[in-house]
Amino acid sequence: MFRVVALGGSMPALSIGKLAKAADVKVPTIRFYEQIGLLPLPDRTDSDRRTYEASAIDRLAFIKHARQLGFPIEAIRTLLDLADHPDRDCNDANALAQEQLDAVEAKIAQLEALRTELRRMVSAGCRGLASDCRVIETLGDHRLCERDHTRPQRVVPV
Repeated sequence: MFRVVALGGSMPALSIGKLAKAADVKVPTIRFYEQIGLLPLPDRTDSDRRTYEASAIDRLAFIKHARQLGFPIEAIRTLLDLADHPDRDCNDANALAQEQLDAVEAKIAQLEALRTELRRMVSAGCRGLASDCRVIETLGDHRLCERDHTRPQRVVPV
């Protein structure tokens, strides 16, 4: 899946700096992904410098996009394994995407609860001393909140 073909021959190996620039990630990010096994360990030159194939750009783009969508590292590891074995069934990919969607929807529900509570606090406001301030009072006593907004809400798909 992760193959880049250069016209007119093979593409020269990339240094870690050039790979970072091409993939729009930082060098420490590349090293981290190598350490945790998302990115294969690179070849080394005689002077022990890392060299990467052009396919590493695509693999990093995949990882970066999955991270932007909020997928956890272990899910990305599974998705990369599926991408590396295109003849396998994609049920695991569908299940992981559904899990991530459920997590995002739960987070949205939590954020909506936070917005509701903050709007209520702001509308109650304070028109005098801090000792009479509804915002300060509510922040000091969670029981004054209308709903529990401290943990993600379970969302049931429709």
